[in-house]
Amino acid sequence: MNTPDPAAHGAAPEAMALLDARRIRAITIDLDDTLWPIWPTIERAEATLVAWLAQYAPATALQWGNPAALREVRNQMHRTRPDLAHDLSALRRESIRLVLSQAGDDPALAEPAFDVFFAERQRVELFEDALPALEWLAARYPVVALSNGNADVQRVGLGQHFRAALSAREFGVGKPDARIFHAAASAAGVGAAEVLHIGDDAQLDVVGALGAGMQVAWLNRAGHAWEHAPLQPHATVSDLLALCRHIG
Repeated sequence: MNTPDPAAHGAAPEAMALLDARRIRAITIDLDDTLWPIWPTIERAEATLVAWLAQYAPATALQWGNPAALREVRNQMHRTRPDLAHDLSALRRESIRLVLSQAGDDPALAEPAFDVFFAERQRVELFEDALPALEWLAARYPVVALSNGNADVQRVGLGQHFRAALSAREFGVGKPDARIFHAAASAAGVGAAEVLHIGDDAQLDVVGALGAGMQVAWLNRAGHAWEHAPLQPHATVSDLLALCRHIG
């Protein structure tokens, strides 16, 4: 397989002076906003949930039949249930249970309601560069998905490209905790210093992986300024294919 040409995908100038490709023996990679944009997916899943509530929990739909209102309840749940901070599925499920109870509908409907939301949440639309880059990486390294979210790489349809997938919900802590990065390195069968972590979030992905002793590529599609000096990512890219070209 040839190294992809990022010029064909409109990649911006990249910064990779600190990256040592010779050290890379495995890849860990974030999912949401790295391989696909998350908010279009969440908005569609929330709209699907509202439609389900209108059919099966009309009192709840009448009171909470607005995706923005449901999202605010879910955000409040994040603040009132810090014990669930690492488990986005539980936060969403319990927020649904809360609005059902407040509206007088059966709180047991939270389970099928969440299932409807979750199924739609797995329908993602990849960034144009994501699949060719993932295929290129997986042909050369063990790749481990590492996410604080609740996407399922098997249900998304990308499972064949991953050696393993770790989520904060399953592991018990999320990024930027070094323990989940070290667990991902172990799942790939290498030490942390031999991993290149790729992700979009400056704090969770870059600062977290640096603290875990990994090399890090910051996927900065929107051209944000780096605000965590003196720490620096080993590479900053606006396109995953540019990273493939550099390490290839």
